[in-house]
Amino acid sequence: MGSVKDYFSTLGSGIASLVKGLSVTGKEFITPKITERYPEDRETRHVPERFRAELRLIYDAEGNHKCIACGTCERNCPNGTIALETRMVDTPAGTKKKKLSKYLYDLGSCTFCQLCVTSCPTNALEFSNDFEQAVFTRSKLVKQLNYLPEKEETAPSPEELAKIAAEREAKIAAAKAKAAALKAAKEAQAGDAAAPAKPAADETDKNENK
Repeated sequence: MGSVKDYFSTLGSGIASLVKGLSVTGKEFITPKITERYPEDRETRHVPERFRAELRLIYDAEGNHKCIACGTCERNCPNGTIALETRMVDTPAGTKKKKLSKYLYDLGSCTFCQLCVTSCPTNALEFSNDFEQAVFTRSKLVKQLNYLPEKEETAPSPEELAKIAAEREAKIAAAKAKAAALKAAKEAQAGDAAAPAKPAADETDKNENK
């Protein structure tokens, strides 16, 4: 008796499951179809701004970027996607400065983690949402992000030169003052160590007189 009851119970649950599945399938038959008309609607297609498609340097209206060639993005990239080529240049102020020569980015190995963007100290990088990056050869995925010619260092104005000279003189004066203070402190310590222990000698004389 129990086996017959279990049989009909299992049969009923199977039929209920079948009806439920058929209802889902039936709804899909009458649901209006949505057809993506890409690439015909390329001009009007909306891509979310948060979508990460390709890394790029941010250029302003005058063709300048903020990259200082510090290499932070290159070190933080987990896949070695970024490679920087830099050079040292002499500035008109008489100092040396590291300057960017090539910013190479391998889109094919990028995981779009955005560590390069978040760690950049000058906010020189961003991800675009241009998803059309299909190419026929692997080499075309390696891109140079600084596509505009690197500009030469501009000569500082007389006011800037005077400010730089004043800062240099102030640093030299501060270093000399610090060195003189340290020398005086050492000489004072040496003098205290070489001075005779007079209080101890006076105490000895008092004991002898007693």
